[in-house]
Amino acid sequence: MINHAGEADGDGDEVVPAAEQGRFRLLRMRARDPEEVGRTATPLELFFDLVFVVAVSIAAVNLHHALTDAHVVEGLLAYGAIFFGIWWAWMNFTWFATSFGTDDWLYRVLTFVQMGGVLVLAAGIKPMFEEGDATVLILSYVVMRVAMVAQWLRAARSGGEGGLAAKHYAIGIGAAQVLWLLSLLLPDGLTPIAFVLLIGVELAVPILAERRGSTPWHPHHITERFGLFSLILLGESLLASANAVVEALETVQELGPLLWIAVLALAVTCALWWIYFWPPHHRVINGYASSLVYGYTHFFVFAAAGALSAGIEVEIDVLTGESKLDPLAASFTVTVPIAIFVLGIWWIALRHQADRVVNIAVPAGAVLVLLDPILPFPVAVTAIILALVVAVLVVRAPLEAHEHGRMVG
Repeated sequence: MINHAGEADGDGDEVVPAAEQGRFRLLRMRARDPEEVGRTATPLELFFDLVFVVAVSIAAVNLHHALTDAHVVEGLLAYGAIFFGIWWAWMNFTWFATSFGTDDWLYRVLTFVQMGGVLVLAAGIKPMFEEGDATVLILSYVVMRVAMVAQWLRAARSGGEGGLAAKHYAIGIGAAQVLWLLSLLLPDGLTPIAFVLLIGVELAVPILAERRGSTPWHPHHITERFGLFSLILLGESLLASANAVVEALETVQELGPLLWIAVLALAVTCALWWIYFWPPHHRVINGYASSLVYGYTHFFVFAAAGALSAGIEVEIDVLTGESKLDPLAASFTVTVPIAIFVLGIWWIALRHQADRVVNIAVPAGAVLVLLDPILPFPVAVTAIILALVVAVLVVRAPLEAHEHGRMVG
């Protein structure tokens, strides 16, 4: 954060001289130094994450209800569409902040607007799941993205490669929002097609903008931001699972299976945390293409982390007799998110920094987890498999930086 004298206050933000404050006490938005020493997540960014996780939590709750009512396909499609809006708004702000964050009052206000937008989006999650009504979702999403356009327009005034890219980001995002609003006029039957096409448009904006210019990113800062959001998602999933266990205590006749699920949910979540944070993530975004792979693949990692609690709750519903899914299908609601999470992290962060043993053990563990539901003790075997994967990671350290460079090159 930057104080009024233009001095850094110790939270890792760039020092900007007070003389650079323009009219209305605004700072000139300049491209940040990608090698800036001590760059860390700010309190505003952490606050931003917590608000976005509220929407993820509500989406996971509604996914749980859809799955336990055996509306599997409809529930997964709704969850995927909703999670895209949450993830894309979060990721765009995160990459913008690592490139141009100023933390002046307008930057903060526009960030708060995005936070308000995601809270409104959360109110539209239930209608989307139950009625397929995306009106509130689209309107709230557009609010968040318009705030982001204002940020990019500020950055465009900085000039240079970064300013040129920022201008094209603003144009692309703005055009996409017009298309989202026009999609509200389409017949209901065309809404899914419009969603797919407009998601493609949104994903294309960074690719096209970065071809016209270049925005800097700070490897340590950006990977810390992704790691913190993953951490919060895993914590939220564990909290939701714990709450489901507490509620089920009143109706379950035999406590043994329920307590076993609770212990194993904790073990699985801890193992996923271990796997995610085993490699130094900043080493894997050493170029434009690798940064895109890292950011885009995190959609599946984040979505899987958010969906894990829904799977645990479905398993608990099976025990209490409240689920319309058979036990085999219910087990897949737990093992599929786990396998996606593990494979996603292996693909973007582990495989380039691991030896052959780890590169066999981790994906093999994910595949075995997928086979878990056909075994006699589903969740228990999942926990054992993940514990064995963690044991391999304990024994095998990540490759040194110079070895990593040879592998990626």
